[in-house]
Amino acid sequence: MKKIIAITSGDPLGIGPEITVKALKSKELRSSFIPIVIGEPESLKKAGWNSNLSHFINTANLPLNLKAKAPDKTAGLLSFKAVKIAVKLALTKKADAIVTAPISKEAWQMAQIKYAGHTDFFRKTLKSHPLMSFISGNIRAALLTEHIALKNVSSQITKRKILEKTELFNEALKTLGIKKPRICVCALNPHSGDNGLMGREEIKTIAPAIAELKQKGILADGPYPTDSAWLNHINGNFDGIVTNYHDQALAPLKIIAKGHNFAHWTYGLDFIRTSPAHGTAFDIAGQKKASHLSMLTAILFALKLVNRKQRDSSTAWQPNKNPRTS
Repeated sequence: MKKIIAITSGDPLGIGPEITVKALKSKELRSSFIPIVIGEPESLKKAGWNSNLSHFINTANLPLNLKAKAPDKTAGLLSFKAVKIAVKLALTKKADAIVTAPISKEAWQMAQIKYAGHTDFFRKTLKSHPLMSFISGNIRAALLTEHIALKNVSSQITKRKILEKTELFNEALKTLGIKKPRICVCALNPHSGDNGLMGREEIKTIAPAIAELKQKGILADGPYPTDSAWLNHINGNFDGIVTNYHDQALAPLKIIAKGHNFAHWTYGLDFIRTSPAHGTAFDIAGQKKASHLSMLTAILFALKLVNRKQRDSSTAWQPNKNPRTS
């Protein structure tokens, strides 16, 4: 029986509709699953969508100027509505997974939506503490903090957070078939703090958390300086890498994946959710320039997770019902 994937087309003024349509037209996806696209119809039709490509749920109930290629209140409302519908489909088992095209956080703010983005919405409405991770083949990175200012990272790196996120990452890697994941934990400061000369987060927080993880039987090691951590991971010495902040993961990963061939995976929800690992790209929206490869990767990875979940009856697939809080 074919699996059902709910796909939100993202902000209708961004590249979401275009990459959704391009991905659905890819030969790699032909007849492999049943897609349900959720979004604003005119932006999708303009991108080449037709009823032969997918089932469709219309979110449009407000007029929208499709010529505007910038954050917009109405576009924010429509993209948020699509996410809510997709989540409802997943929670009621009417979809096996959801894939979300990029939304504009600014548009959500303009629409007075109280969530900072997809992950914040999932966290607050589902009362969960999911893990943001990024996958490109054998390269797998997880974030301790998400979309916060760099100046605030140090105060957010706590022992409890390192334990919570690394334990979730360990579970996530196991669901990919890695029986005993080897996990590299990044340092926060250059040269891993140089024995406290350039910061003491490694000594006071990160190293003690790693020691406790080892006591629990998790094969975590570090803290490694960022350059050394990534080199070790690329060379296959670790199955995954835990990073402290957004760009510590995304900058190396985008270079390794040549900008497109990787996906975002939110692990720890009651359903499977993936997404392309980029934004709305308003500057090229509507110009047919957008690469759909990250969206394609996200859909293919969601299908892989759905099929693996079906085969795997282990408790690794059970969401963490009582996660630690940082």
